[in-house]
Amino acid sequence: MKKIGVIYSGNEAHYRTFHEPKISQFIEKLIYHPQFVGTDISDLDVLVVPSQLNGELLMQGAQKIREFAANGGTVVAFGPQPWEWIPEQKWENRETNFWWWLEKDAKSGLVLTAPEHILFKDFLTLDDCTWHQHGCFWPTEDAEILIATEDGGAIMYDQKLATGGRWIVTTLDPDYHFGSYFMPATERFLEGFFPFLASGK
Repeated sequence: MKKIGVIYSGNEAHYRTFHEPKISQFIEKLIYHPQFVGTDISDLDVLVVPSQLNGELLMQGAQKIREFAANGGTVVAFGPQPWEWIPEQKWENRETNFWWWLEKDAKSGLVLTAPEHILFKDFLTLDDCTWHQHGCFWPTEDAEILIATEDGGAIMYDQKLATGGRWIVTTLDPDYHFGSYFMPATERFLEGFFPFLASGK
């Protein structure tokens, strides 16, 4: 099983999410965000960067995160990340419709673009990844877009590096919503996504 570390802000949503036993069983190390720069992460295979982190601290640790991926690690980024720390992220902020599902003939606007990817063959469905959107990414061509908006913006992508490292980046913020006790799909997402990360597939 792959060793997973999570950068941890200490806020109530993160506390609930990453201490939930069915999630925490997959976590090797919780790293308090103010201590991240000085923490050894060389023993980890996967580093999860949650949503709702302090932007200043995130930028201070950005180079360390990029080096982790360059040295063969997998970096996972949750949620809208409007800071230029993800390589070639090309983030586009969009208006969020929190209530789309109440509309007549409601459509989420999400498209599963890589149903053959192991994540969707063995661990998740599109419904497990569907709540609301905060924006999208326009990654480089070497990134595999897994979930997209109807106009092709990436909601989730998987980018494998020549060094053996990997970036799995999504605008979805299950850590915040599960930890805040709303959005039922986020629980299903986490129940599938962490076993996927631990498998190393």
